[in-house]
Formats: sequence, C-alpha cells, structure tokens
Amino acid sequence: MRPSPAQFDMTIAAIRTVLPLKAPADALLRQFFREHPMIGQNDRAIIAEIVFGILRHRIFLECLTEKITPHSLLLAYLAKFEGMNLRELATFINDSEAKWLARIKAISSTSQSLTIQAEFPEWLVEKLQKFMSDNEILELGQALQCPAPLDLRVNTLLAKQDEVLATLNQQGIEANATPYSPIGIRLTGKPAINKNPLFLSGKIEVQDESSQILGYLLAPRRGEMVVDFCAGAGGKALMLGALMHSQGRIYAFDISEKRLNNLKPRLKRSGLSNLHPQRINNENDARIKRLQGKIDRVLVDAPCSGLGTLRRNPDLKWRQSPQSIDELKTKQTVILTSAAKLLKPGGRLVYATCSLLPEENQEIIEHFLSENASCFTRLNCAHILSQQNIPLDTGEYLQLFPNLHHTDGFFAAALERSKENLA
Repeated sequence: MRPSPAQFDMTIAAIRTVLPLKAPADALLRQFFREHPMIGQNDRAIIAEIVFGILRHRIFLECLTEKITPHSLLLAYLAKFEGMNLRELATFINDSEAKWLARIKAISSTSQSLTIQAEFPEWLVEKLQKFMSDNEILELGQALQCPAPLDLRVNTLLAKQDEVLATLNQQGIEANATPYSPIGIRLTGKPAINKNPLFLSGKIEVQDESSQILGYLLAPRRGEMVVDFCAGAGGKALMLGALMHSQGRIYAFDISEKRLNNLKPRLKRSGLSNLHPQRINNENDARIKRLQGKIDRVLVDAPCSGLGTLRRNPDLKWRQSPQSIDELKTKQTVILTSAAKLLKPGGRLVYATCSLLPEENQEIIEHFLSENASCFTRLNCAHILSQQNIPLDTGEYLQLFPNLHHTDGFFAAALERSKENLA
C-alpha cells in the first residue's frame, strides 16, 4: 500500500475523523466519505485499508510515537506495516521524522509486552488470562490483527454451492468451499461482490462461516415456527428460511427499525415467502408474549462485546470496557430468559455471541440452566453438527477462534426445553 500525496493527505483527514472513536469506525469512515464526495472509489479503498490497519496496530504504533498525531501514526504505520523505506516516504517527511522513522523501523514487536504484541488493552489481557495461557493470547491477538476473508453463503433456495463456485471461478474470482459450512464460499481478495449478478439475483449473501454454522445448530425443519430473536439485518434469518425451503414461518424480531429496513432488499432478493420481520420495543413486547409456548426453534444472537470480530472491527478494543461488558451481561441474561419462554415443549434454543469471554458465554448459559434446571437441558453442539456431516468438534459448546478455525471468534450453546412447564 503506497499512497499518493493526495491519498496521504486525505488519509490523515480520515484518521482525524475516526480516531476519537465516538461511534463505530466504519460508520465514521462512511460519514467522512459522504462529506468528501470527490474521493474516488479506488482512493476510498486505499484510505479505508490504511485507517483500519492503523486501528489493528494502534497499541504498538502509539508506543513508537512520542507525540501521537494522525500524521505520526500514518508515518509509523507505513514504515512498520507497509514496508515503505525512507526514500519512498521522502515526499511526506522532514529530517527529524526521517531519523525517527529509521529508529522505529529497527524496533521489533517481539521485544514488547504481551499487551503490545497481542494488540489487546490491559483490561482485556487480564480477562483472557483467566482462561488462556500467554502464548494462546498472543496467537489469538496475532490472528485478530489480520483482515478477515470475505465469506459468502449460497442461498440454497436458488442455487447450489458447486454451481456458484464454478460461476465465480469463470468470472476470474478465486473462490473455494469453506471447511465447515456446506453452503459457504471463501473468496481470495475483496472483489466488489455487491454488484455481481450472483448477488443481485439473491443466489449469494455475505456471511461469515461462523455465523452460517449457527443455522445448522438450530437445524429448523420445514413447516416449523421459528424466531430469530435479535435479527439485526436478517442474515441468519434468511439462512434459516432457506434451510426450511421457505415453508413454515420465521419471525425476525429486532428493536431497530433501521436494521430491519436493511433486511427488506435482502428478503426481496432471497425468494423467501416465510420470513416476517417485526420491530419490537423490548424483550417484553406484546408481540413476543403472544407467541409464548408456541415456537419450535429460537435463535438468540445476543448483543455482545463483539470481541471475536476484531479482524473486522478493531475499534471495539477501545469502545468496550469492563463496565460495558457488565452491562451487556445483564442484557444477555434478560434476553435469554425472555426468548426461552417462546419455546414449546421439546423445542430448541441456540444462544450465540461473537464474544471470546466466558462471562458473556458459558457463564450466562450455566446461570440460566441453574435457574431453569427442571425445564431445560443442554445439548451437545458437536453431536448436532456431526449428525449433519459437519466436521467440527469443540465439545458441548461451539467455540470458534480465528487462529484455530479461520472464522470470527464465536460461541454458541444449544438448549432444549423439556416437557415441563417453565418456572
């Protein structure tokens, strides 16, 4: 990545807009590009890649820089992580900056503390050390510093995986089947897939493989009643609808009208007729209460810290804190309790997060089971997946890590309601 002088100046302006992190970095960057409509598509891609690269390596870069400014962060990033030498940077630097860059190019990250090498803030390292060794933390941190690949999900209502793979390769897009999801495709590079005929016709959707595996854990059948409790923009609900061959009924609930509006064009492309988006006010909405005890399958993709998605959202390291995670834990408990009441006897609930922390995952489930021991049992995720010929065994819980599984960091638990009434 070798920015031109114009790109260099615009990147500094973009860093200045993003770095206070008063909102998600991707939203701030979109706002920056809206305010600078003269920036071309190629320039936008270069600027975005550099900004997110700086966010991924910000802890190390700031330890190299005495006076932390957008200009110094950009120079340090280009020198350390894009391999630009002093001659290539000459256009952008003065004599004192040249001496400083020469010094920092010689500094190795391996001589630094675990926090700096893993690119995790101290509070997160302390939480991870409760259940991981320092070496495991380092491997995880290094994996999360790499950009995520682009994964696609084949809409099995309209296409087959092998057909889509053949079409993509004919188009000159390098694509391979994902190792676990039988309907997933992983691309090499980041082609503009949203303009591809396969995307426009609804045959493919962008969805990380970890998220696709959730659908196979829930394993909805044709004709069933299903709820996606925290549907967001509906990617998982769309997959569930395809697994059900568009038969039965799926309610996609979310508190955000904006997120559900983003589902509308995706639903139109999908060819599904059994998906019904509905905005709710909260987990006790009357629409939910009317369905209590009537639902076969419930998916709870709970609001969480998102720390398993740092490859995509590196800014979360600074936008989350121990206090925000405590607040999320309370919300997760309330949502799970409310969603569980929807299940009919024998029904299945899958609780999932894209968090790495047991306090948002295992501990939430174990607390729920202790409170509802007579009503719910935990199912073995590895057994559920093996029944569907998916070679993925992380034990009773599904626990995915980018350094081990090349997906986002992800957790899921499967629960079954017994014949007893809920307490």
